[in-house]
Amino acid sequence: MLQPRQLALQITLDDAATFDNFHVTSANSALLNYLQEPAALAQFTWLWGAPGAGCSHLLQAMCQQDATADTLQPWAASFYVPLRQHGEWHPDILLGLESLQLVCLDDVEAIAGLLDWEEAMFHLFNRLRESGTRLLVAAHMAPREATFVLPDLLSRLQSGVVFQVHEPDDDDKLQALRKRAGRRGLELSEEVARYILQRTERGNTELFDLLERLDSHSLQRQRRISVALVRDLLQNETL
Repeated sequence: MLQPRQLALQITLDDAATFDNFHVTSANSALLNYLQEPAALAQFTWLWGAPGAGCSHLLQAMCQQDATADTLQPWAASFYVPLRQHGEWHPDILLGLESLQLVCLDDVEAIAGLLDWEEAMFHLFNRLRESGTRLLVAAHMAPREATFVLPDLLSRLQSGVVFQVHEPDDDDKLQALRKRAGRRGLELSEEVARYILQRTERGNTELFDLLERLDSHSLQRQRRISVALVRDLLQNETL
């Protein structure tokens, strides 16, 4: 759910970043169970994984879990900010977040070495701990490998529950791609999915972006999705 502050910062969540759209592998099953059980979520959790592993997807999914008629949305008051875009904002955007239920900070390594941001992060951490607000951060490395220069901040960031988000293997990516296609009402054969994996960027974000473009290309050409249609799209994009 987008909060007023998030709207003011023009941060939009990816509508497709939901738990239903996250292909669960055996390596990530414990993490998914943990994130989807509000009572189990620690006050501070650090997720880390390679680019494309799904850290950003999971943080956004936490902020936009749907409320249903018989289920109270656990994080109705939440905030997501991708810190890789820190140059667009002032560290003061971290003020007042202790009034929320959940704060999700993505790409926290992006502010390492920036003292004004590190100090703002340090004070935010203390306020959130005092208020009981859950803090969920994501990075491309484990906390022990982080390069923050403020010792007190570094010690706090090494104090939480840590999960690695494991990147799916090729079979997992194939299943995830076909599953996402099915949710869009597309029929994607295993042959076509393997062709896509062999000839394109293999991160989940890139694969799903290609699937969206392929859907549009299929409609424009009034043709079913096939290896030939994928080849046609890729050739047009390189012209």
